[in-house]
Amino acid sequence: MNFVGIVLISHSSKIVEGIKELIRQVITDVPIEIAGGTENNEIGTSIDKIAKAIQDADQGKGVLLFYDIGSAKMNAEMAVELAETDVKLVDAPLVEGAYMAAVESGMGKSLGEIYKAMKEEF
Repeated sequence: MNFVGIVLISHSSKIVEGIKELIRQVITDVPIEIAGGTENNEIGTSIDKIAKAIQDADQGKGVLLFYDIGSAKMNAEMAVELAETDVKLVDAPLVEGAYMAAVESGMGKSLGEIYKAMKEEF
């Protein structure tokens, strides 16, 4: 079964690694990719890292992006424009939103259904 993918974006690679680890305690089948830090693994974000994470998370059902602060959203928006799949940028708390989306994706829900649930919840 294919699932909606999830990309976690943060200025810190440690933050998204921890969130992925937390989600993996419960949800193991949903594709979750991380884009934390810059190309040099410094604090910041990278359009290239985000674009690659989108590509890696895509199983053909679309991808949801969750981000932390400031330029993470701007870079995510630019990566969405470059994406060759259906991608939605979600305005939700990074931990809670990504966790809820992973649960919904694991239940086989569509990108639209999960995105709608995110908008209603947050």
